[in-house]
Amino acid sequence: MELDRLTFAAVSLFGLEGVTADECRRLGFQNVRADTGKVFFEGDLAALARANLRLRTAERVLIKMGEADVKSFSELFDLARGLPWETILPREAAFPVTGHSLSSLLHSVPDCQSIVKKAVAERLKSVYGGEWLPETGERYSIRFSLMHDRCVLYLDTSGEGLHKRGYRANAGIAPLRETLAAGILLISRYRGFESFYDPMCGSGTFLIEAAMIAKNRAPGLLRAFDAEKWQIMPETLFADERKAALADVRDLPCHIAGSDIDPDMVRLAKENAEKAGVGEDITVSRLPMNEVKAAPDVMVTNPPYGMRMASKSEAAAAARGLSRLRPTRLYVITSDERFEEFYGRRASKKRKLYNGMIKCDLYMYFDAVKGTPLAKSRPDRRGEK
Repeated sequence: MELDRLTFAAVSLFGLEGVTADECRRLGFQNVRADTGKVFFEGDLAALARANLRLRTAERVLIKMGEADVKSFSELFDLARGLPWETILPREAAFPVTGHSLSSLLHSVPDCQSIVKKAVAERLKSVYGGEWLPETGERYSIRFSLMHDRCVLYLDTSGEGLHKRGYRANAGIAPLRETLAAGILLISRYRGFESFYDPMCGSGTFLIEAAMIAKNRAPGLLRAFDAEKWQIMPETLFADERKAALADVRDLPCHIAGSDIDPDMVRLAKENAEKAGVGEDITVSRLPMNEVKAAPDVMVTNPPYGMRMASKSEAAAAARGLSRLRPTRLYVITSDERFEEFYGRRASKKRKLYNGMIKCDLYMYFDAVKGTPLAKSRPDRRGEK
């Protein structure tokens, strides 16, 4: 395995793979290829650091170690033992194993974990010598993916998921993932030059991610990554990539504002914005929907649903409240399948997305001022991308 030509997998939420692939191309990564739930690309250790620091929609960055068809535990053992783990893992490495299995003969995840763990240990002992491995060093998490008897083995470079930016210690009830919020903003083609408003801002995720896009601020600047502590990493590599990312932050005047009826959420949104370093770029106020008069270029929001929704009547009221407003473009992410009915107009386009395990639709209105009345709408196109 050559460290200057590694194959990576950026894990992506379902429905955002194309957005993540576009990010990878803009960052200059090589041989970018989108797949279900992942985007593969090639690069060196600097690309590893750059991906972790700068990708807005990726959940984590993995190094692909190898893959093969496996239909028995012996075949799984042989695959894992035959890979060059010692290229990256030192003798004292701690290497927990996690993974999943879908539609495969080897369906027991705990058994697969045990086999992979044993195989990697045997490989490392054969290289470093000795009868045992201390596992007292830094963490090198191993992940396996078994799907239709095809097993892929990875090393996790990120540690905690990349949606954990470091600015949102408290997120309120049923929060929107930061990576999903960033993905929706990129889908909306918001770049920071237009006015932006979220009338149900909650803990401020859309506002903060919009400000970071507008300022070209890398989302990973406030956090650490497992790979930073790996022995293979040049001492200043992550520091150099952070300096480069900070140098790319632009002084762009932002027109980003939001509101919420809950004063605790308003306070939390302001606190989170300060932690994220964009507190001066965002205006948040306490305002019920019926008093919002904003007419921004871009409006993106996440109305109450699921755990956040006390009743269907509240969801209907939120949608009707949105219908009073006049943004140029409107993007609404919700799991409420009756949103268009309550809003009163058919979306220009819909896109299926997932907030964690919750299936949602992104309703996109490209001319929200005029819109298409529901009674005159085209046939339903649920699931169109």
